[in-house]
Amino acid sequence: MRHMKSAISLAAAMTVAFAFYGCNGSDDTSSTSGNNGATPPTTTPVTPATPQAEVTGKWTTGDLHVHTTESDDAQSKLVDVLDQAMITNNLDWTAITNHLRVSTRDQNGTAIVGGPLPFSKAMADYEIPAVRQLQVNGSYVNKLIFSAFEWDMPTHDHMNVGIFTGAPLATATKAANQFEYYFTNRPDTSFDAVDVANWNAAGTRAYTTHADAVKAVAWLRDNFPDSSYALINHPSRNPGKYTAADYREFNDTAPNIAFAVEGMVGNQMEPDRGGYNSAYIDANLKSRVYGGVDYVVAQVGGIWDAMLGDGRRFWNVGDSDHHFKTVGTNSSGYFPGEYAKTYVWIENKNTGIKGVLEGVRSGKMFSVFGDLINALDFNVASGASKGEMGGELKARAGETVTVTIRFKSPDRNNYQYPINGGVSVNMRPVVDHIDLIAGDVTPRAASGTPGYSKDTNDSTKVVATFTSADWKLDKDGYNTVTYTYKAAKNQYFRLRGTNLGMNVAGETTNGNPLPDKQISITDANARFDAINARNYNDLWFYSNPVFVTVGS
Repeated sequence: MRHMKSAISLAAAMTVAFAFYGCNGSDDTSSTSGNNGATPPTTTPVTPATPQAEVTGKWTTGDLHVHTTESDDAQSKLVDVLDQAMITNNLDWTAITNHLRVSTRDQNGTAIVGGPLPFSKAMADYEIPAVRQLQVNGSYVNKLIFSAFEWDMPTHDHMNVGIFTGAPLATATKAANQFEYYFTNRPDTSFDAVDVANWNAAGTRAYTTHADAVKAVAWLRDNFPDSSYALINHPSRNPGKYTAADYREFNDTAPNIAFAVEGMVGNQMEPDRGGYNSAYIDANLKSRVYGGVDYVVAQVGGIWDAMLGDGRRFWNVGDSDHHFKTVGTNSSGYFPGEYAKTYVWIENKNTGIKGVLEGVRSGKMFSVFGDLINALDFNVASGASKGEMGGELKARAGETVTVTIRFKSPDRNNYQYPINGGVSVNMRPVVDHIDLIAGDVTPRAASGTPGYSKDTNDSTKVVATFTSADWKLDKDGYNTVTYTYKAAKNQYFRLRGTNLGMNVAGETTNGNPLPDKQISITDANARFDAINARNYNDLWFYSNPVFVTVGS
């Protein structure tokens, strides 16, 4: 049987002040001492060491899409999810993002006394205090756990919304309550009467049309311009939910807030990988996952590339979408950090939620399945200038631009057989090849024009493919390869890599991933093992892009 998500619930998580640590230690050698007037000893001049670039931050791992029992279609208790995420899988941070529906159960799965609550209320009354108490009691030391929620957008699918306030930033529970009032059909009586009166005086409810979805994003922009996000989850799971114009409109409405799509989707333990269970017909090929990756991101020259071709700073993330792993005869998704990881660079100056928010917004990140890689340095450089993931290199026409790719893979990943058996297969993930993908950046089309609805970037292509015959192991333990070209036009570059060969039956054709098929084995345990084996033998990573802007 397949785990089918019901249309219930909502969620978010919790926040405790937290810092990603950097090291500023130094030895004080500023004092002076004499030598009693004796002739100073002769010393041999020492050639100065080559200056090392200052380390301004660090790579962190996290998950932006996680459910607990406060979502009615989830079965994992909060403490079990956090133990797996923060201890077993050693994530640095995670967002608990339950459905913005109604909660009938608390963080332990116990029925809420007095009946269902709007999730924003349940988040504030149950989830956040529970996380705070766990950390006060000594759990998850130096880990960041915060609350957001997954909202059912009118006429579309799910949007991952985080709203924060204060210094340091914390989940804005009252604002989440107001958002739920404005942008869901929850009855007035579910909210405080004084709040309802004030909110009605300040605005109107909107929860039916596409325009209402845009209005919600605009509300975040107007009220939390620098401390909120609205990211599109599993975008193609249900056919016909978005057009390319919809993506552009959300991003145009609030580019600082609607800046990413969950391309490396969760629910990877579903028989229909990712929970993409629409009919297996050609008409739904755009509503499949390809190597576990949504068509929006997996298709070379597709919607993501169309967005990047506009010059939009619009990113890809990978999440678990954890509801439960296996329960009875059903399976859903891995625990946070078990199979999917998003690596985010966080500057030392930014701590806590602010660090994660600024890091994700910057685009300096990459996402991976099955720990195929655990380190990536991807940049473009010309002369003394360099652009990294999410960034930009400004070059002159005719200049030589060098693309550098450096990566590492761990000694093993989390593949177990049998599933949940605690017996590691000790699989060492090995990258078979990496594709360097490039597309042109051209002026944006105006809203209402044909170009605004164009869902392809016809210039995008794989410009180079690298294998182990191309990369070399450098002194830092990275596999390293470079690619050079002459700057001539505005472009972006992005990467994808896999453990699969270029033409693997049922998996790849000319290096491109094929749509994943349903696993329909009748026996539950055999089906679980088959799903798990499928996933761990079909691994991918995707980087975010680097832009190259060419001047005269």
